[in-house]
Amino acid sequence: MWKFIAHSILKNRIAYLVVLGLITVFFAFESSKIQLSYQFARTLPQTDSALIEYDDFLKRYGQDGTVMVIGFENSDVFELNTFNQWDRLYKQIKGIDGVKNVLCATNLYAIQRNDSLQKFDFVGVAKKNPTSQAEADSIRRRVKSLPFYKGLVFGEGSSTLMMITFEEKALNSQRRLAMVSEIKELGLKFSSENKIDLHYSGMPYIRASFMKKVSHEMGLFLVLTILVTAVIMFIVFKSFKIVGYSLVVVIVGILWSLGIIVLFDYKITILSGMIPPLITVIGLPNCVFIINKYQVELGLHGNKIKAIYNSIVKVGFSNFLANLTTAIGFGVFYFTDSSMLVEFGVVAAINVMATYAVAHILIPIILSYSAKPDLKHTRHLTGKRINKVLEVVSHLILNKRKQIYWTMFVLTLISFYGMTKVNLVGYMLDDLPQKDPIYTDLRFFEKNFHGVMPFEIAIDTKQAKGVFGKDGTTIYKMKALQREMEQYPEFTKPLSLVEAVKFSYQSYRGGDPKYYVLPGVMDLAKLKEYTGSVSGQSNKFSSFLDSSMQHTRISYQMADVGSKRMKELVKEIRPKVDSIFPKDKYNVSITGNSFVFLKGNDYLFHHLFVSLLIAIGLILLVGMALFQDVLIIIMSKIPCLIPLVITAGIMGFFGIRFKPSTILIFSIAFGLASDGTIYILAEYWNELKNKGITDHSLALSNTVKEVGVSMVYTAAILFFGFALFIASDFGGTVALGVLMSITIAMALATNLVMLPSILLTLALNKEKRKNKK
Repeated sequence: MWKFIAHSILKNRIAYLVVLGLITVFFAFESSKIQLSYQFARTLPQTDSALIEYDDFLKRYGQDGTVMVIGFENSDVFELNTFNQWDRLYKQIKGIDGVKNVLCATNLYAIQRNDSLQKFDFVGVAKKNPTSQAEADSIRRRVKSLPFYKGLVFGEGSSTLMMITFEEKALNSQRRLAMVSEIKELGLKFSSENKIDLHYSGMPYIRASFMKKVSHEMGLFLVLTILVTAVIMFIVFKSFKIVGYSLVVVIVGILWSLGIIVLFDYKITILSGMIPPLITVIGLPNCVFIINKYQVELGLHGNKIKAIYNSIVKVGFSNFLANLTTAIGFGVFYFTDSSMLVEFGVVAAINVMATYAVAHILIPIILSYSAKPDLKHTRHLTGKRINKVLEVVSHLILNKRKQIYWTMFVLTLISFYGMTKVNLVGYMLDDLPQKDPIYTDLRFFEKNFHGVMPFEIAIDTKQAKGVFGKDGTTIYKMKALQREMEQYPEFTKPLSLVEAVKFSYQSYRGGDPKYYVLPGVMDLAKLKEYTGSVSGQSNKFSSFLDSSMQHTRISYQMADVGSKRMKELVKEIRPKVDSIFPKDKYNVSITGNSFVFLKGNDYLFHHLFVSLLIAIGLILLVGMALFQDVLIIIMSKIPCLIPLVITAGIMGFFGIRFKPSTILIFSIAFGLASDGTIYILAEYWNELKNKGITDHSLALSNTVKEVGVSMVYTAAILFFGFALFIASDFGGTVALGVLMSITIAMALATNLVMLPSILLTLALNKEKRKNKK
């Protein structure tokens, strides 16, 4: 088959170039439509009960997590100048296109009893801007008499915040970045003029900041990976032409990857944004193997076309298997059912194979039109240093196998111990360093307001008008649940109809703060006589009560407590919910963006390990089908698994947590580590079957010399390519860079040293058994 492919490529060069060109132009056009995702990617499958409940919640109440907050402390917001400047900032932000509403100390409202119309009116506390400190102090006293705002607008000490809600349509579009940028610019101007440090947070701000970083890093790492890998290629081949040929392949692969993302109607997430740099790093080894084999063949007989033909035939198969195992490492994410990982895995797997095809078509065609390389461009094949290293490797394989096995055994044992120290927990801001302003600002709001992450309790009374009912039973049950929730410092003061009724009752009783309580049954009945009260509350709290009055919610914000603590909280809260709201009369679900996100982390922990097992199984099956020696294939996976164990051990010793961004490393790394196994096995089989060598020691020594140079070069490209991710602002990307680089370095060592040792031991044992018979 490979002879036919080689013949076809060389015979139909123009046709292949035209087809590749047309496909590339098409994908380049498609890639111009690429969009960022402005939502946290869903990690739970569509069939998960938590996601179903969350989707029902969104349909009923709209998007949660639409609030951006700006806050400060150590300054009196009711100081005359500060108050007026804060009010000015509020009005400027309110005028931004896409901003739905703003709530802050200067535009708070009170509820006023209207006996003539038997309803409640909502009136502004500050009807005009104060012109003296006495007027500002009067507004302060009025606001402080309204407990509703304590913990909502006013936090611990002198802290205060501004709550900004956005229109959902604008929030889920590119407009999000512009809105947040405009708000930040106005905030910075306020800070500069008033010498007040502002803190920014809330899901819209966090998401916008994340995607801005993703967009920046996608371009940055794409440029860096191209530059660094180009430098490595030049150091190896000493030829700008060869570097240029290879970069053409990479650029085509990048355009195809972006085009496929658009074609599949996907958007750029923190994971899919890494695909172009990954394609650069993973695609170049194909070029290295083809060019190396071409130069070796050319040195043997000097016939350029024959050299190109032989390089396709001899390298095409082993490269195909190597790329297939890499693609499997990505493709197994399809089995996680997580939309974020499925998109990443599918696009990466397709483009690994696509880039393989581009390299094996384009490089031979370009070489066929190019002049023969000069002697200096092939000098790397006989380099003294690398060949000396390979001689040492051969010596170790032939004479020091026991020492190799014991060394790996001890390293593996130590690594297994390190694995026991790895912590399994995920956070919503997992990938940000603790010194990042997003992280430090979040801690400000957690300290003063207990957090900004949405946590919702949705209540279905199973009957129309069941929320209020005849005796207000549901309202009192909500109050009982809120009292239970008060014992958890992770949650803010709630927003619910209970708080609205308490606010109304305070007004009904003349405004005295001591009446900010849920009234008894008789007084609650009197409140109902104020026919405007319910409709009035629904005007201000429309997102807390549906039109049938069957459904309501208790809305909290919470700290970024992590998946482990979230699981503990839900385990404690769920029984309390069930005891207060009997299941035969109510359906109560715990939901919200933070709950679903952190539950999704736990889901990924399990399914990413499953995907690794699937990758191991599939790669084993591929090896067995092709090489038809079960024992050798099984034993050959040991050198691929040991680097993963060592990497996991390093994570434990250095306190790197298992989280989605670090667990996904293992199936990718296993696929890449299997590449080396494929190269060694393919050449070993070639030495035995095609060259007719019967001495296994000689066959393995030749194998190491034949593929060792290319393996070292490709490992160097992969090592430094992944190491670049250390410069990322995202902790997960940094971890991926560090851990992948370590794994690749270890995989090179185990594949070059341990795998041939295992193969030789198996061959010698087989010969001993034959001799005994």
